[in-house]
Amino acid sequence: MTGLSEMRHRLADRLTPPAVGIISRTGVSPNGLTVIGFLVSAGAAAALGWGYFVVGGVLVLLAGAFDMLDGPLARAQGRATTFGAMLDSSLDRLSEAAVLLGVLVYFVYHEGTWEIWLPYVTFVGSVMVSYLRARAEGLGLKCEVGLFTRAERVVVLAVGLIIGQWLELAVAVAMSLLAALAFVTVGQRLLHVRQLTRREPG
Repeated sequence: MTGLSEMRHRLADRLTPPAVGIISRTGVSPNGLTVIGFLVSAGAAAALGWGYFVVGGVLVLLAGAFDMLDGPLARAQGRATTFGAMLDSSLDRLSEAAVLLGVLVYFVYHEGTWEIWLPYVTFVGSVMVSYLRARAEGLGLKCEVGLFTRAERVVVLAVGLIIGQWLELAVAVAMSLLAALAFVTVGQRLLHVRQLTRREPG
């Protein structure tokens, strides 16, 4: 486990229990929290399409917080289910697609040129990072390595969007960084699986 990953896990371990305790008292179910997170992402997409980058960036962070808490909430309530895990993963991908679609709409209607391609490339990289982990786990392998996981992607995108309210280039820079580091993570995960399986026959 890398130093960055250790720092992320320690921060999550420190912040998650109090937040889960507060949410538990509201009566919201884990699946309900997952759906709320998706709806917040959809709201972020709408805001971004209209060019409200600060609102969109804040909503992206809020949706990311919900995504971070739905799993711990399910475990704390003893309500972790296979369907809940599937719903979480599915809405995570749809949330990212919605947010990036909002950015794409903004670029299209504001005469973007090369920037128009960034949401697509970023989404492909993001999906591949998640797919490689899921595929490896389906093969019985643990594959959580990588420089840029979902938590880091959410933070970088949100910061880029908020700054982009005053400096539009920041959005393109953040998207470029997301795309590049996502594909670095793809390479890291492929190499990790290769290391785990190199002693297999053939």
